[in-house]
Amino acid sequence: MAKHKLPIGIQTFADIVNGEYYYVDKTPHVHRLVEQGKYFFLSRPRRFGKSLLLDTMKSLFEGRESLFRGLYIHDQWDWKVAYPVIRISFADGVMRSRDDLDKRIRYQLRHNRERLGLADTRAEDIPGEFADLIAQAHECHGQRAVVLVDEYDKPILDNITDPERARELREGLKNLYSVLKDADPRLQFCFLTGVSKFSKVSLFSGLNNLNDITLDAEHVTICGYTDRDVDSIFADQLGGLDRHEIRRWYNGYRWGGAETTSVYNPFDLLLLFDKRKFSPYWFESATPTFLVKVLAERSVYTPALTEWQSRPSLLSRFDVDQISTEALLFQTGYLTLTGVEEEIPNKPIYRLGFPNYEMESSLNEALLPALGLDDDILDELILRLPKLLKEADMEGLETYFKALYAGLPHDWYRNNPIARYEGHYASVFYSHFAALGLAVTVEDATHRGRVDMTVDFAGRLFLFEFKVVEQLPEGNALAQLKEKGYADKYRAAGKPIYLIGIEFSREHRQVVAVEWEQIPA
Repeated sequence: MAKHKLPIGIQTFADIVNGEYYYVDKTPHVHRLVEQGKYFFLSRPRRFGKSLLLDTMKSLFEGRESLFRGLYIHDQWDWKVAYPVIRISFADGVMRSRDDLDKRIRYQLRHNRERLGLADTRAEDIPGEFADLIAQAHECHGQRAVVLVDEYDKPILDNITDPERARELREGLKNLYSVLKDADPRLQFCFLTGVSKFSKVSLFSGLNNLNDITLDAEHVTICGYTDRDVDSIFADQLGGLDRHEIRRWYNGYRWGGAETTSVYNPFDLLLLFDKRKFSPYWFESATPTFLVKVLAERSVYTPALTEWQSRPSLLSRFDVDQISTEALLFQTGYLTLTGVEEEIPNKPIYRLGFPNYEMESSLNEALLPALGLDDDILDELILRLPKLLKEADMEGLETYFKALYAGLPHDWYRNNPIARYEGHYASVFYSHFAALGLAVTVEDATHRGRVDMTVDFAGRLFLFEFKVVEQLPEGNALAQLKEKGYADKYRAAGKPIYLIGIEFSREHRQVVAVEWEQIPA
């Protein structure tokens, strides 16, 4: 039996069904939404299947029954009713001015009028054109209209590093979306998707009934593939691929806490099945340049990325003039929910961390130049590190660590206060290990100025403790590793354990001592 085709880049539901492509049925989620309410918003990172989801909704509301035979919703839907669907998308192209945006909006409104067979509008402004489109669709088709908006925020995100321009584009989008509130009597269903969640006050102008389902447990799998999907629908693609590695590389995205089902990014899996090799496909295709720039400007302490804590309100605090770091990383897909703590009732604290190997290694590699490690340093030093660890060459490792910090450019020292440097050297140490793809566990990710971590590589465990000699007596790093008994929890692994104390001088801005001790397996 021939395999189905891989739907790489296919965002049209009819093409998926008629073209014999693999398809994961998301219609149970769509049916649940239609039964629950009318106005919905969903935030998911780029290339997670949002456009295909909207096109599925479009085909459904248009009453294209033949496309849904064999799917969950086929027997749950009234096919005798067809609704006029207005679909707007900002996924294509980059708009650099309000004029560009207005032209794009008017083009899409005109295209929807022509597709629905409606007369030209006499309105002279965009709100009037959009309101007329909804009203005419309702009157001419005898059913209330359905409005689907894809990548509603992209014009703003494409200009987020230019706040003045971003604000200008935000006002242009607000001009469009403000129509939805007064159009309520003529609307059957409204669904908006995007990467970020801009505040309702700044963008939706009173559309207070917009239900944000981004973190709803019942909709965590509305986009993306689950393990069950991979093992059933894509079962014939798994031959010759390590199933554990597939999970390690690409699984782990959660939007409802650690107890909810995790999903894979579809773009990653489809390219893996096509090319038959592991690679950071999503990261290389979808990483916005502004992300690395913002993280560098804010001197983000990179070990903290492995376990970040945030209030729910901070995850949705995203606007041109106020973008919290955790919201940026979470909404763009570089961090995901790993757990929820609730010490005070109804006051949850979210734990965030990297979803998988692809994100941890790729983001850390992208941040290395911002930490002062240029390509020449990386080529010279990182190529040496695996061999030193494989051979447990401790003298070589000491030389390596000293060379690593000696290679930081002098400009970095001049441009950054010494107080920030303590966190910086810890970031350099963690990020260059993580960028290499080694299995790194950060013990204490939130204590600025130090990083305790474990590296599991080549059948050995390396436990690191960092100290600043101006704060504690020399020789204290290794002693503390032994006193805390860090090695005890690793003894059962049956691997040789190396305790490594690394001491750094704030005054000399250099590694001044590396002490180590081996604990036999």
